[in-house]
Amino acid sequence: MRKMSRMAAFLVALALSWNGNAGAQDADFHVVPLPKEVRATQAGNFELSEKTLISYPQGDKTLKRHAEYLAQFIEEATGLKLTLTTVPVQRNCIRLSAALKKNNPEAYRIRVNSEIVLIDGASAAGLFYGIQTFRKALPVGTVQRVVVPGTEVSDQPRFSYRGAHLDVSRHFVSVDSVCRFIDMLALHNINRFHWHLTDDQGWRVEIKKYPLLTKIGSRRSETVIGHNIGHNTGKYDGKPYGGFYTQKEIRQVVQYAADRHITIIPEIDMPGHMQAALAAYPELGCTGGPYEVWKMWGVSEHVLCAGNDKTLRFIEDVLAEIVKLFPSEYIHVGGDECPKTQWEQCAKCQARIKAEHLEADGKHSAEERLQSYVIHHAEEFLRKQGRRMIGWDEILEGGLAPGATVMSWRGEGGGIEAARQQHDVIMTPNTYMYFDYYQSDTPQYEPEAIGGYVPIERVYGYEPVPAVLRPEERKYIIGVQANCWAEYLKSYRQVEYMELPRMAALSEVQWCSPEQKNYEAFVQRLQRLVSVYRLKGYNYAKVIYRVKSGFQADTLQHAVVATLSTIDEAPVYYTLDGTAPTTASPRYEGPLRLTQSGTLRAVAVRGGEVTPEVSETFTFSRSTACPIRLLSAPHGSYTFAGAQVLNDGRCGRSTNYRTGEWLGFCGNDLEAEIDLGSPTRVSSVTLHTCVEKGDWIFDARGLEVYGSSDGKTFTPLASETYAPLTRDDANRIYTHQLDFAPATVRYVRVKAVSEKQLPEWHSGAGHPAFLFVDEVQVN
Repeated sequence: MRKMSRMAAFLVALALSWNGNAGAQDADFHVVPLPKEVRATQAGNFELSEKTLISYPQGDKTLKRHAEYLAQFIEEATGLKLTLTTVPVQRNCIRLSAALKKNNPEAYRIRVNSEIVLIDGASAAGLFYGIQTFRKALPVGTVQRVVVPGTEVSDQPRFSYRGAHLDVSRHFVSVDSVCRFIDMLALHNINRFHWHLTDDQGWRVEIKKYPLLTKIGSRRSETVIGHNIGHNTGKYDGKPYGGFYTQKEIRQVVQYAADRHITIIPEIDMPGHMQAALAAYPELGCTGGPYEVWKMWGVSEHVLCAGNDKTLRFIEDVLAEIVKLFPSEYIHVGGDECPKTQWEQCAKCQARIKAEHLEADGKHSAEERLQSYVIHHAEEFLRKQGRRMIGWDEILEGGLAPGATVMSWRGEGGGIEAARQQHDVIMTPNTYMYFDYYQSDTPQYEPEAIGGYVPIERVYGYEPVPAVLRPEERKYIIGVQANCWAEYLKSYRQVEYMELPRMAALSEVQWCSPEQKNYEAFVQRLQRLVSVYRLKGYNYAKVIYRVKSGFQADTLQHAVVATLSTIDEAPVYYTLDGTAPTTASPRYEGPLRLTQSGTLRAVAVRGGEVTPEVSETFTFSRSTACPIRLLSAPHGSYTFAGAQVLNDGRCGRSTNYRTGEWLGFCGNDLEAEIDLGSPTRVSSVTLHTCVEKGDWIFDARGLEVYGSSDGKTFTPLASETYAPLTRDDANRIYTHQLDFAPATVRYVRVKAVSEKQLPEWHSGAGHPAFLFVDEVQVN
């Protein structure tokens, strides 16, 4: 197989994964995540067959369990049923031990020769990861024997904290499904499961002292229909929804994870995201209720009353039971998205601020310091229990509790600040690590998601240790985590779809050193892991097999150059005339030079299977693919390909503003200058804006157009102002066309005025709005 082309090797692997093969197949230790060192040796090949034994030390229950796992994995993958023994057999044996002398307890080594396979860990956990690597090295399909080439593998992880988060408060996940999720984590060498158990929409963990938390707080009367982040659609399904875990079930899941060397970190979100708890115990709120378990998504203003002594006792009582259920060193207390509006009006909260001297200090408001007071209280309680607290990066507001670990989700800023304060940090920025975001730039073909865009290559390209940190500060970045929020994940099957195969990219970010990583090599290694996904029946996304397109402006020829590719060099067929591509259509052989309006449609074909189509519509104007420069800077997170995004002939297709089709500005206006190349008669300018009010993205407030013959002196051609958006205006793409008296110019300057202050009715009132713009068309 090693001499085959990559395409041929992929097709063979694909056939094996579906149909099996009765002959011998080679193992390959270049798996996901990639081991630190894989070295071929001359010690001979090992033949794995049903006569092979698995040996483990007598009397070691943990290693016996690991031997059983290995036997199960081998039988699942190959059909070979191996026998376990405690005899230290020297031939035709896979021998397991946990005696490797390494400082990192998760380190392991695999040595293969013609007589034996030795898998040795620095601890039982290290051995477990060695077993996972051996498992993933095997071909998938029924065989009589497997050839394992003479190899030495030496490996250990980069980060000690390798996490994955799952929200079960918005949509409940059964115990069986949680265990299936844990198995997925084990397959990817992930050792922390962050279990988000409570929120406004449901309380999912039994607390004996507060039985109403599950009797009332675990059930909502109905659920909102449609995409309502930031606004309420007003439509509900009319169906009661609920579910929770008993303490017995929690203990079972905790043990299931521990057997696979995964620590569960529970999250009890406080003092915000507590409306489900308030529905059960309204006296814990500032207004006294009545409250209901929230039926919609977003951020509720109903939070715990920080001035009420009962609230502090409630926090202690709940955490006391959580500590008994979860042996984790860390307990997560959330601390994010806590509106202060009710605290500002609450006499008890204001009295607490006065009594504890929590007045505004110039950097933080009094209410922010009050939130910090609550978080400090929780941290101190957990510290007395011998535990450590984790919170989202909002816990930095008002001052950070002494022993707190920060989970940085709003970009990397919170993590950088915490590391500089010498606090441990787990990086989980939403722009790279939110797996509830779309993984395709064609969301119309995907299951409904919250929005955003995080493709697998973006996950893989993430570097968790910010370069701006000094060497002595970098040690505080202890890990990486991906998060999956469940507002729109109505079934566990959809959870799998959103996680896989992005979890594979996550595992290499967590496990591998930066110099090991190579995306092109990764996607080739991913093929064998996908065969395990199929074997286990995981509902993985097939996005990676679609045609990938790239577009670049040729400003000299005023053309758009389109490139098409696949991860495995599968043949690509395309059309430019609007018809559906088939194998009878032109086959892509190299870059396509586009000079007129039309639609590019393309598919890839593998073994007769045709991938879902990708398409791109081009609308050429006089300004398409002309030289363009920005006179104002986009927001640092939304620069994408730069100014050329604005005149590459492609109009943004959806309000998914993270796809790279839109250019984002915040606090300033869009100002761009286009060189038409020669004096040109023009009479209109059109631009498009993306509006997602819940994400603080508003429409333009005005459009101004200027013309020039020399690029130095510009004359106003036209201007127009637009009314501010109202609460009821739709999230959509807005088109603004400005017509004016014909003028002959070479240079056109366009200014789109942004909304400088979000309105009072918006949750971000007073802050500047984002302005996302695409395709400036001059005609």
